[in-house]
Amino acid sequence: MKLYELAHVLRSKNSGPFEITLDILFDDPLTYQKVKQSGCVTRETIAERYHIPVEAITDFAEYDPGLGIKITFLRSVSSGTVGDRDVYGAQQHAPLMDIEIPWP
Repeated sequence: MKLYELAHVLRSKNSGPFEITLDILFDDPLTYQKVKQSGCVTRETIAERYHIPVEAITDFAEYDPGLGIKITFLRSVSSGTVGDRDVYGAQQHAPLMDIEIPWP
């Protein structure tokens, strides 16, 4: 299945002017655990999807009590400067959508 079919929320937002944060949130513990244990959402997967070096990912946190994964990476240009295509960082979650998750 695709990640967008399993996650309750896929979103992105600014984490200050120099970073983007991605949130992957689930509405049930079983789905969250299966996605987490699948090994399909990793620093390397995100780096590949966003065409960035793994070192550009500043945070990668799996938060079990909140059934979520939070990923933060450096923006290529700061928010609102020449060349910025998304001032609020709110349209950057699309590359997450079609990550394939093995599902029974």
